[in-house]
Amino acid sequence: MDIISQLQEQVNTIAALAFNTFGTLQRDAPPVRLSPNYPEPPANPTEDAANFAEQPKLMSAALVKAAKQFDALVAALPSSEGGEEAQLRRIAELQAENDAVGQELQRQLEAAEKELKQVQELFSQAADNCLNLKKPD
Repeated sequence: MDIISQLQEQVNTIAALAFNTFGTLQRDAPPVRLSPNYPEPPANPTEDAANFAEQPKLMSAALVKAAKQFDALVAALPSSEGGEEAQLRRIAELQAENDAVGQELQRQLEAAEKELKQVQELFSQAADNCLNLKKPD
């Protein structure tokens, strides 16, 4: 898998972890009184209060780990040496090389088509000669 695909996969992982973390916190958060004008919210009986306290720590640790992996992947990207001008020169060089190879391939294709035509003509002549050699009964 190339580095860009790994980066995309890591971004998807971070997004999924964040989505699940926020959803879990929203779902499991204890009710809070917003204003003295509102009645006291009903107590939410939690069977696993210790688990609720530990869960945000585990989820945030997973998010931090995923972010560090993303940073490591970004650090592994090749540096752009020389800036934009060097990249443009390299692109121009590669384009010129591509054009030269394309022209060579075109010449080879034309030569192969010419040779194929010659072979077809020779085959046709050979077939005609074979047919002419047979005497009718």
